[in-house]
Amino acid sequence: MSVTAAQGFTAAGVVAGLKSTGARDVALVVNTGRSKAAAAVFTSNRAKAHPVLWSQQVLGDGVAEAVVLNSGGANCFTGPFGFQTTHATAEAVAESLGVSAGDVVVCSTGLIGVGDQVFRDKVLSGSRAAATQLSAEGGEDAALAIMTTDSVPKQAVVAGDGWVVGGMAKGAGMLAPGLATMLVVLTTDADLPAETLDASLRAATRVTFDRLDSDGCMSTNDTVVLLSSAESGVAPSADEFTTAVTELCADLARQLQADAEGASHDIRIEVVGAVDEDDAVEVGRSVARNSLFKAAVFGNDPNWGRVLAAIGTTSAAFDPYDVDVSMNGVRVCHAGAPDVPSETVDLTPRAVHVLVDLRAGDAEATILTNDLTHDYVHENSAYSS
Repeated sequence: MSVTAAQGFTAAGVVAGLKSTGARDVALVVNTGRSKAAAAVFTSNRAKAHPVLWSQQVLGDGVAEAVVLNSGGANCFTGPFGFQTTHATAEAVAESLGVSAGDVVVCSTGLIGVGDQVFRDKVLSGSRAAATQLSAEGGEDAALAIMTTDSVPKQAVVAGDGWVVGGMAKGAGMLAPGLATMLVVLTTDADLPAETLDASLRAATRVTFDRLDSDGCMSTNDTVVLLSSAESGVAPSADEFTTAVTELCADLARQLQADAEGASHDIRIEVVGAVDEDDAVEVGRSVARNSLFKAAVFGNDPNWGRVLAAIGTTSAAFDPYDVDVSMNGVRVCHAGAPDVPSETVDLTPRAVHVLVDLRAGDAEATILTNDLTHDYVHENSAYSS
């Protein structure tokens, strides 16, 4: 019930025939509350899918009544027909609910370039069917319906003082930052205006989803939507609400990391001692995107030289010969030279912690990533087949 844990929300997930497995593939989340305030962040990829272009317009006034999501096709680079499909989807939901199509957010996920009349017909029929099956217990079905290569649904809830924020997410591949990292719907019954929702959401995604860098590939469809029903009647402070949304997003980000395609290690790269936060993020991301480092972790090889080589490509302020590196609690490099023998490091557990101390300041940041495995290459080599 994560996405319907807050008062004033119903959801559904139905089978529309978009997935060859016969699994649920169209989800609908509806705000039935007295407020329809909403906010969202979207991919910063210039190659944006039609649902993103549509939903950016919808959220322009900070109002949304429903979010409809389909898996089984990204509806990206499908020409004018694709945008018409998105518009028609919003209209189908709007007609079913008795609301304006301009207040319906549309999200799609799946293969790029997939979109024909059969696809459109299935999305439209699924959207109408979902509208007839809405319930306060429909959150689980909705979370299942948005999965693609995900092996498990991702859901979370954080309770405030008399109010709740909950959500669902999908994502297992193309996990790299750019305002969002996947498809996420967050809901709350806190009584807050759209401006506060927007500020809190951006603050939360900046330090959670934007710092999940599993494979360095940015999607065309990334969307994170936050809806408020105001049904609790409680108006928490902006700081209190931001803290809760950040906790929720961090939980979902960790679930996404743990379900990354083919991964065998979940790597937490903690950078400390940076001159400023931007430097810390840049250094952490350089390690997270280094294929040699990620392959070494897959082989349980604590090759700290890969870390130093990666951070040396950044513009961050530090002395490469004054850097410390630790892996799973063992300092293997001190002041740019070997410290404890690498063979004392155990990288067999799934969780891997890499600590990089730049010894240049007081700022810090953490980036989440995964290793580079045979299974990841195999899965993505056969993704469209």
